[in-house]
Amino acid sequence: MPAEPAEALPVGLALGSNLGDRLSHLRSARDFLASLHEAAGPPSVSPVYETDPVDCPADSEPFLNAVMEVVTSLPLRELRARTEAFERRLGRDARGGRNAPRPIDIDILYAGDRVVRAAELVVPHPRLAQRRFVLQPLADLRPGLVLPGASGCVADLLALLPRVPAVRPASAAW
Repeated sequence: MPAEPAEALPVGLALGSNLGDRLSHLRSARDFLASLHEAAGPPSVSPVYETDPVDCPADSEPFLNAVMEVVTSLPLRELRARTEAFERRLGRDARGGRNAPRPIDIDILYAGDRVVRAAELVVPHPRLAQRRFVLQPLADLRPGLVLPGASGCVADLLALLPRVPAVRPASAAW
């Protein structure tokens, strides 16, 4: 795959935590990601929502979830490497498996109109349209956003999802 251009793009990032001081973990991730933001003014940040775990072990605690958008010229693979390193720094165990409880999870949701299909990275996120816990906070930030390959805008995709599992407001300011 050719090298990615170094243009600054708006990048949507989903943040989730269901271990330890969940809100503190989200704040730490927010601050880390804000340090990568290259535009004037602060990055956009959604309210925080609490959600029941989806496809996780039966004894998993509820998640706190949020979405933020940063503008960055980092190549997406480099951004992913940095977010994974940050997850490990906060205590995420890579051996825990895809849906294991974790102090922090950061997913790249979109990067402008860029489409990436590689073994280690898929953008837009392949399950974004099925996840109320991602679409609800994203709709707070960018309801009219149409992602590459999507059948409608974020608000339309959200309206199509069932109300279960519930997404409950947890914190507007964090």
